[in-house]
Amino acid sequence: MKIFSARRSRAELVAPSRPTPRDTKILSDLDDFPNHHEYTPVLFFFRVSGDDDQPPPPDQTKWATTVFRTALAEALVYLYPMAGRLRMLPSGKLAVDCTEEGVVLVAAEADLRLADLGEPLLPPFPCVGELVCHNSIVGDIRVVLGKPLVFLQIPQFFRPYKSD
Repeated sequence: MKIFSARRSRAELVAPSRPTPRDTKILSDLDDFPNHHEYTPVLFFFRVSGDDDQPPPPDQTKWATTVFRTALAEALVYLYPMAGRLRMLPSGKLAVDCTEEGVVLVAAEADLRLADLGEPLLPPFPCVGELVCHNSIVGDIRVVLGKPLVFLQIPQFFRPYKSD
């Protein structure tokens, strides 16, 4: 497995594309357990057709990120609590303030092919720290109050050269 590092864009907040209800959603009793109060990294992989040995043209990479950002902003209209912030009520219950502040989006490029992670795609994945939002963006994963509920890093995989 080739060691790589992702080239990341600056983190940006993506808010809902239109106004959403401003209310408070009280979470379930299960969410009140302290050991549930941290971020959990999750990886999803999606293959696209084409020659993954060729890097996408720079304008295509920028276009894909723009399309994703636009679609995310539209989805947050319907999933508006995700654009809010978690807070503790005086009663000790957790709640989401639907504030329209947004989720964090980071675009990234990796100079390897998705196939370089192995076939079939099964964990553990090497260099997993490069595939998810970096700690410098998320901060302490055990501190979730007042922070975005979702941190998304969208890496595009390509290898800019032919390997032996």
